[in-house]
Amino acid sequence: MSNKASFLEHINKGYTTKGEYITLGAAMYQGNTEGEAHVKIPLKTLNRHGLIAGATGTGKTKTLQVLAENLSEQGIPVFLMDIKGDLSGIAAPSPGHIKIDQRHDQINIPFKAKKFPVEILSLSEQEGVRLKATVSEFGPVLLSRILDVTETQAGIMSIIFKYCDDNHLPLLDLKDLKKVLQFSTREGKEALEKDYGRISTASTGAILRKIVALEQQGADLFFGERSFDVQDLCRVDDDGRGYINIMRLTDIQDRPKLFSTFMLSLLAEIYSTFPEQGDSGRPELIIFLDEAHLIFKEASNALMDQIESIVKLIRSKGVGLYFVTQNPTDVPEGVLGQLGLKVQHALRAFTAKDRKAIKMTAENYPISEFYDTKEILTSLGIGEALVSALDEKGRPTPLAATMLRAPMSRMDILTPTELDKLISTSKLTKKYNETIDRESAYEILSEKIALAEAKEAKAAAKKERQKLEKTASRSSSSKTSATEKAVIKVLTSATFIRGALGVLNKLLK
Repeated sequence: MSNKASFLEHINKGYTTKGEYITLGAAMYQGNTEGEAHVKIPLKTLNRHGLIAGATGTGKTKTLQVLAENLSEQGIPVFLMDIKGDLSGIAAPSPGHIKIDQRHDQINIPFKAKKFPVEILSLSEQEGVRLKATVSEFGPVLLSRILDVTETQAGIMSIIFKYCDDNHLPLLDLKDLKKVLQFSTREGKEALEKDYGRISTASTGAILRKIVALEQQGADLFFGERSFDVQDLCRVDDDGRGYINIMRLTDIQDRPKLFSTFMLSLLAEIYSTFPEQGDSGRPELIIFLDEAHLIFKEASNALMDQIESIVKLIRSKGVGLYFVTQNPTDVPEGVLGQLGLKVQHALRAFTAKDRKAIKMTAENYPISEFYDTKEILTSLGIGEALVSALDEKGRPTPLAATMLRAPMSRMDILTPTELDKLISTSKLTKKYNETIDRESAYEILSEKIALAEAKEAKAAAKKERQKLEKTASRSSSSKTSATEKAVIKVLTSATFIRGALGVLNKLLK
């Protein structure tokens, strides 16, 4: 058997699947694309998470687009981050191109231009369905980890949440939390410490400063109502295609804290609300995290532990997480070790550090008798990648250098008019973009503080009035006494004069 025949048998045997699957493209051997050897990924193992990596311009975003389209076509909803702003075109069909036709002739997969059901979501002031969550939904543990507070400060956060629960004070947004923290060390200090223990003013001050820092990254837009229901990410259209939910993040690249805050909230909510799926045969939801290094950037050790725990556990809910980044080393080892599908585009070796990273990346892939992994990593073209997945039994598939299929939708953004039409006709826009600011801890405590201040002012005014009345009484009493003395003095003088005159009259007689 020739080397080529052995290669084809090797690939076809490794990527044979009896159940549902998506086809990424065709395997390549010695620089040639083999249209008889398709790289198929079983739907059954897509909840085992994955990685799409590669240098800038090698085709990562288009690979993400291909995966999202094929998942949608299989009825699997998708949630993806659009940090560069170039994925909205999934809502429009591809205009086609001669190079697309040539590519699909090579990989032996028919090409058909299609558009897909899309929802545009927003975390900031950009147009789209507003994504929000309340402070209460975060809870003291997750919020403490996001704020990276000390153990003592985390304890205070737990006390604050408990106090609010016991006293029916809804914590909806950050101004609620700030007001309770301020109240706990001022007007409500005595009552709160009586039931819950002493709270340090220095600690609450430190927590407040960290909340303000989070606000400066735009978190005040995220915390509040109406809370986004994660079940709305799992919708399918009338044709049975899963919705592709695109979150626009082009204006928060320099605010990693907000990005990681949102992602942790979303993943925690999905984990707590989605039912256990077990071995269901297909995922419930696939999440693509573009520019994944932003999640891990500036993350504390506690936050990293939380992320790793969620990655390990969330697949049992039928949810797959796919990290998209330039280099696999951007993803922590604890997360990287949980990934099933790896799509590695070309890496560039310009420096010694780059060469070291390529060597480390190559060691993360199965050994292949048909490829020199380190060499091929630097020679892959645009739209080509090394693929390693899991078969239906959870075993690693053979390493395959793959020419990937082209997206069926537009590889460009929607026009402003197209985007406005898509957003304005969305059912979710009507549901979530209403401004709600109901009575919560801020208003309740503000009213309580105002009443307490009014009572104190009234008491102070009464005390001042009594003081003035007492002073006036003493002044009046002093004036009366002086007058009496004067009268007595006058009367005494008159008596003396009368007496003196009487004696004088007697002498004259």
